[in-house]
Amino acid sequence: MSNKSGIVKYHVKLSFEVDGLVERADIIGAIFGQTEGLLGPEMNLNELQRVSKVGRIEVNTKSTSNTTNGDALIPMSTDIDTCALIAAGIESIDKVGPFDCVFKLEAIDDVRAAKKDDIVRRAKEIKQRWATKTVSEGESMLKDVHEGDSKRLSTYGPSKLTCSSGVFDSKWIILVEGRADVINLLRAGYDNAIAIEGAKIDESIKELCASKDTVVAFIDGDRAGGFILKELTSVVKIDYELRADTGVEVEELTPQRIDEILRPIADEIKHGKPVAVLKSSDDKPVAEIASRIFPNLNETLEAVALDENEKEIFKVPISEVVSKLSTQSGIKYLLLDGIITQRLLEGAKNAGIQCVIGHRVAKLTNSDGLNLKTFGDLGVA
Repeated sequence: MSNKSGIVKYHVKLSFEVDGLVERADIIGAIFGQTEGLLGPEMNLNELQRVSKVGRIEVNTKSTSNTTNGDALIPMSTDIDTCALIAAGIESIDKVGPFDCVFKLEAIDDVRAAKKDDIVRRAKEIKQRWATKTVSEGESMLKDVHEGDSKRLSTYGPSKLTCSSGVFDSKWIILVEGRADVINLLRAGYDNAIAIEGAKIDESIKELCASKDTVVAFIDGDRAGGFILKELTSVVKIDYELRADTGVEVEELTPQRIDEILRPIADEIKHGKPVAVLKSSDDKPVAEIASRIFPNLNETLEAVALDENEKEIFKVPISEVVSKLSTQSGIKYLLLDGIITQRLLEGAKNAGIQCVIGHRVAKLTNSDGLNLKTFGDLGVA
């Protein structure tokens, strides 16, 4: 089995039964042919194979006197969401040639899990072999880093919320979600962070924020982060609302990226400039639009285009939206029940669209000039 990308993440395994005698090629033909266009052009198996996201499909068949059954294995290097969509698409196939058939998903195996098990097993062997040796330089360095962080960590309030020591004296504080976020900000040089540790905001957080000149919320860029930010802003006056990059948690950001996000605020406060309130107020109109459109758009696999007055210009299946954009003008907002892909991004830019909202944003290049949001970012999904 081969995959041009060289990195297989998942094996999608399906079984099938056909009420007739068919060949292996007939099964493969049905898989490709009957899923084509079903999930949009970017989800076509031919396209996914072209960009090395799907490997060679393996099919095994067994025949009786008048039926054919067997299994199919599809190696994929996409995310789990795409694997699930492809599996569901194949399960919808009901014909192979003229014969009725049933496809059933048996498993989606994480190929990397086996590799992780091998790595852990080998690591245990290495540890056992070298355990009697002197402590390595690397272990000493890790110990120094850990102790250095621990000395600057503290707790706040009756609930003993994790914070860094600068929280007590600093004129401004940074609210993050958890202990790991506080530690990561310490590594980036920010010692004035406190963890809210849950969606229910502790009373001591409210009291602390009321005593500070400036309060910054720095929340994960995932769907849960959107809900937490919404809850936080409902009970605490926030001067700056910041999010990690889409789909990324604050604890996963590099120190350099953390500094890029926080440095403009830190510089304003340090030089005594008035702090401009940077709320989601810019996103408020977008959030209101998303809240209104989402209930009738979710799970439809469709896209809706609105003009500057928020009036609907068109509503089409996702598979047709890129071609539709090339023939329309005056679109300001595009909302879709799907993923914001590079192809969609280019089509939106060419159409002069200002804001695109979807369920998820793929890894994109050249996205400057477009406001890209997920329904999770806006707190509506």
